Amino acid sequence: MRESVSVLCPAKINLGLKVLDRRKDGYHNLQSIFTTVPLFDKMKVSVTESPGCKIHCKEMVLPEDNTISRAYKAFCVLTGIQKGVEVELTKAIPAGGGLGGGSSDASSFLKSIDNLFGTHLGLADLMQLSSLVGSDVFFFTKALVETDNYSKCAGYTALVEGRGEVVKTISYRNDFTVLLLLPGTEVSTKEAYGALDSFRERSKVSCSDMDFLEEWKKRPSSWLFKNDFTEPVCEFKPDLKIALEKLKATEADFTDMSGSGSTLFAVYEDSEKAIRAQKSLSEQYKSLVLHQ
Repeated sequence: MRESVSVLCPAKINLGLKVLDRRKDGYHNLQSIFTTVPLFDKMKVSVTESPGCKIHCKEMVLPEDNTISRAYKAFCVLTGIQKGVEVELTKAIPAGGGLGGGSSDASSFLKSIDNLFGTHLGLADLMQLSSLVGSDVFFFTKALVETDNYSKCAGYTALVEGRGEVVKTISYRNDFTVLLLLPGTEVSTKEAYGALDSFRERSKVSCSDMDFLEEWKKRPSSWLFKNDFTEPVCEFKPDLKIALEKLKATEADFTDMSGSGSTLFAVYEDSEKAIRAQKSLSEQYKSLVLHQ
């Protein structure tokens, strides 16, 4: 049995996000294209003599009930493993920004302890564990399996449906550059859904309607992707609306908000435009250029 393993945990962005009906289990059905982007948390998982899961993270204070601790408890129940682990987590993905950092961490952690303890769980078991941790964990778990643990930092894209459990692999694209804009405002998932429900009730606007797979085939400058959360969230977070307008003014081929926010992103077919855009916004906002 190996004593430790080190892994990368990528972020994701959403290209379009359609929020559908509320399910009996309390979740909403959704439809979106998720694609990983080259921004990574780093994680080292080690087997310890003492029981439990101890997590060390210098960049932020994690709540006692977090995605990694939930993943560990679910794994132990399923496998009967009682040995402890210690996790050294280095965060680069902003928390609460719609980039899936916590979900990605949990997924990479699950695959790490599966390897460390030699339990050899199949995709079905890993997806079952994902269901107990969070909806975005499904995507990252499928990505780990499809890309062989992100071998050589391979990217992954999927059409995601249901509450997130239906993950259909589609072609990954590296013909554009992404600029992430981090406005410094956190938006909780509860806040985002509340804003969306209020917006739809007032405006009588239903969910967006589009063919995600057809849009994905187009050049970014022709994309008609729409995130149902963007307008409602920007309405009650005016600083996000201002930041998005400034991002749109940077010669971007496409702009939107990722997930339920608050990270904004722009896509550029010309990487030099992304670099210029970052420079123009650098005095006001923290931003990152990511070359797919």
